[in-house]
Amino acid sequence: QLQASGGGSVQAGGSLRLSCTTSEPTSAALALGWFRQSPANERDIVAAISWNGADKYYADSVKGRFTISRGHAENTVYLQMNSLKPEDTAVYYCAGRHIIYSRNAAAYYYWGRGTLVTVSS
Repeated sequence: QLQASGGGSVQAGGSLRLSCTTSEPTSAALALGWFRQSPANERDIVAAISWNGADKYYADSVKGRFTISRGHAENTVYLQMNSLKPEDTAVYYCAGRHIIYSRNAAAYYYWGRGTLVTVSS
């Protein structure tokens, strides 16, 4: 099970930090990804991190603004979102799969409930 938290409402230019915590017994071997979905769009990848934190991926739309990281506890991953824009408004989901991350949502087999991020102009 994955649990995402940290969403909220902010003005453009503001920041939020999302957290994803897993209770999976093999959490240390999980690659985790953050996806987002707005009503008019598909579920798109935002960022992902490999099981050991050595490899990271960012969508072009968030490069330089968002940072994905693993917490000191192996079962937590963060998404620091800075310089937020109205187009970042979406429900954000964290997802897990073993070892290697993927950009494809269908490749993940653990999903948490989403957390809503709303950015106003």
